[in-house]
Amino acid sequence: VSGKLPLSPAEWVGIGSLLISILLLFVDVWISLIPLLGFILLCAAAPFFPRFSFFLPVISRGVSNKKAVALTFDDGPDPLVTPQVLQLLLKHQVKATFFVTGKKAAEYPELINEILLNGHSIGNHSYSHDNLLMFRRIKTIVEEITAAQNALSDFGIVPLAFRPPVGITGPRLRPALLNSGMYVVTFSCRALDGGNRWIKDISIRILKRIRPGDVVALHDVMPHKQSLFAYWLNEMDLIVSGIKEKGLAVLPLAEIIGRPVMKMKTGEISDHQQSRGY
Repeated sequence: VSGKLPLSPAEWVGIGSLLISILLLFVDVWISLIPLLGFILLCAAAPFFPRFSFFLPVISRGVSNKKAVALTFDDGPDPLVTPQVLQLLLKHQVKATFFVTGKKAAEYPELINEILLNGHSIGNHSYSHDNLLMFRRIKTIVEEITAAQNALSDFGIVPLAFRPPVGITGPRLRPALLNSGMYVVTFSCRALDGGNRWIKDISIRILKRIRPGDVVALHDVMPHKQSLFAYWLNEMDLIVSGIKEKGLAVLPLAEIIGRPVMKMKTGEISDHQQSRGY
């Protein structure tokens, strides 16, 4: 445990489980194993609950009492999907946060510029989106986060919000983020779309669950069948329209959670922006 950080809930529970097990040794050896087994099971299950601040603080909902929600899009940018999402957001005059991968940001720099020029914010979603990233070594996690930061630095921005792939956290993420100045943002409302693999009635699923203060997780990537793209885009339109019909506003993520999502590198203009005359 780093001396720079207080104990996490996981560490407190681990210490408590060990103390209880020691006390139970005087009763029965086998019974004394129960707290330790419970702790192990909890550690195994906790990574898969995106709203569970077990290993480190996780922001998944808004902190204000505003009747509003935030829209977030993961896994992009995508050359076919992201431009259409930007048009949709412009049509509804709402702002979103795009948690992009460093690899795609480097591959499609013009899309990152378009996201920024449209007034949206950008978060770090790792470099390569390894679904098992949180189970890798701390060094690997740091490399993935840093590589994405470096890729986005070319656009004159410094993301402060990190969303782990699939929303999975783990005990290695906390030390990996220790000196980065970043914090973890997951979500409180999602349609379990499998990265746009299961998009049927996605609007119904989202609108049925949505509540004030929610951070909504969507994906700006092509559905598993490109022929379903028009259907998916209409579902996105229904989501934004439906949110407003419920009397909820769509506000930037930073306003909902009360923390900046990214900051600009003072006085710098990215090479990509410069080459396009921005």
